[in-house]
Amino acid sequence: MNFTRWSARLPGTQRRAAARTETPDRRGEGSVPAARAGQPADGTGPVPAVDELPARDVLDRVPALVALVHGPDHRLGYVNDAYTTAFGPRPAGAPAREALPELAELGLLPLLDQVLRSGRPRTLKSRRAVDGRSYTFTCTPVAEDGDRDGGVLVFATDVTDHAEAAERLRASERRQRETAVTLQRSLLPQDLEQPDDLRIAATYQPGGTEAAVGGDWYDVITLGGGRTALVIGDVMGRGVRAAAVMGQLRTAVRAYARLDLPPHEVLQLLDGLATEIDPNQIATCAYAVHDPNEGRLVYASAGHLPILVRDEHGTVSRTEEPTGPPLGTGGWMHSSGSIALGPGSTAVLYTDGLVERRDEDLDEGIAALERALAGATGSPQVVCDRLVRSAGVTADHDDDVAVLVLQQPARTGPDGELFRNAALELLGGVEAAPRARAFASGVLTSWRFPAELHDLGVLATSELVANSLQHGTPPMRLRLRRTDRRLIVEVTDGDDHLPRRRRAEPADESGRGIAIVATIASSWGCRRTPGGGKAVWCEFVLPRPRP
Repeated sequence: MNFTRWSARLPGTQRRAAARTETPDRRGEGSVPAARAGQPADGTGPVPAVDELPARDVLDRVPALVALVHGPDHRLGYVNDAYTTAFGPRPAGAPAREALPELAELGLLPLLDQVLRSGRPRTLKSRRAVDGRSYTFTCTPVAEDGDRDGGVLVFATDVTDHAEAAERLRASERRQRETAVTLQRSLLPQDLEQPDDLRIAATYQPGGTEAAVGGDWYDVITLGGGRTALVIGDVMGRGVRAAAVMGQLRTAVRAYARLDLPPHEVLQLLDGLATEIDPNQIATCAYAVHDPNEGRLVYASAGHLPILVRDEHGTVSRTEEPTGPPLGTGGWMHSSGSIALGPGSTAVLYTDGLVERRDEDLDEGIAALERALAGATGSPQVVCDRLVRSAGVTADHDDDVAVLVLQQPARTGPDGELFRNAALELLGGVEAAPRARAFASGVLTSWRFPAELHDLGVLATSELVANSLQHGTPPMRLRLRRTDRRLIVEVTDGDDHLPRRRRAEPADESGRGIAIVATIASSWGCRRTPGGGKAVWCEFVLPRPRP
């Protein structure tokens, strides 16, 4: 192929040639002259204009790879020295599929067709070629529109250094993300505590974008006495720092939960701690406590999304007020609310990654989750997986997601016989203690407990009632509860002074009741009740039935 013919048809060449032959010299009129040879002031000789340079010599010296193809089958017309050095000699006149196999492997041939049809340049960025180096290819038409003999100039710039630097950056980001994910997962509970009265499942899905791991967390904490604390939270931000702050908050929640405080008091303590950890870091959190005796979920929220509850009939409701600002803002008095959670009910706690989308309002996402929960049945894990799928959460989701699902099973038949309650109002007086012991003995006998456990239960009842009669105030109440795993004895009264275990001296006439209970029971504890007063409880682990 005659390269001189094609060099004259490079973009702009024909127009500049026409300008030199047809446009008169109008320098006297203030116009800018065309580029041409001129006489320098120092008299060293004329400098050739760009139009006078031989195109082939210029392209042969260009360090980039240049190839020129012609016609609909892209027959090779020319390759420069840099192209030959990179891929070896190429036969002129052969179709590009045969003469330039490296372009075919990169999928560049369809791009040549597109450039030839449209008459517009196209660029393919950073592709690794067979020589192991990376190039950015720019394909430019070199003929006027409608020319059946048109061609395409392929210009390849070596961007290997940039590609390798970008890959090193991506590898570093991947390592940081893997570190954050590992830290995040290690700080989440490895095995969820499974209370007697609830069935619980949870899932965590990290964000799919680079270094997008955030500070989402959840937790389940058995408080004793049949009560369970449930926590979900979200630390704002991404990466290792957010995961580290999350770990500190989760540890603090577990410590505060052991105090058996109301939900709003736990959030009040967390708010102060979050400010101390990092004044610039804020987090949302929802803390709830389930009491099977009350059939309700008492909760408090620090800027978190509402808890959803589906009752046994499939009706879904959401918790509304009270909701305070996120943790770390300070200066806010949180308060607690409650929502019914009876047998057959399902509750869902979640983070914003499950319902928040850039193209829709947050309330629309929550409403969609409500609709999905209304039709979700099965075990907590099945419900959890279904909610995640319905929200469209995939491996490349742009935010991390945490979901906690709990169910209060509706137990009937033999299973229901393993979960029983009995309560007695204590009116005070000298007959209260003997009456409580007789009541406990009758109940434990009807529940067919072994003799040793029967006697321990009656002794614990006697000590707790005696402690309440001596140090408490009316109204007083004794409650016995059995599950499939434990026996719980609880006494409530109107005085909010919490007892503590202490060592009684030999001459002391009192102070041994709580010590006796702590010795014979598997665990014991006390808490203040919402309406004022306190509850003191202990529990005994039931022996496992023989296979």
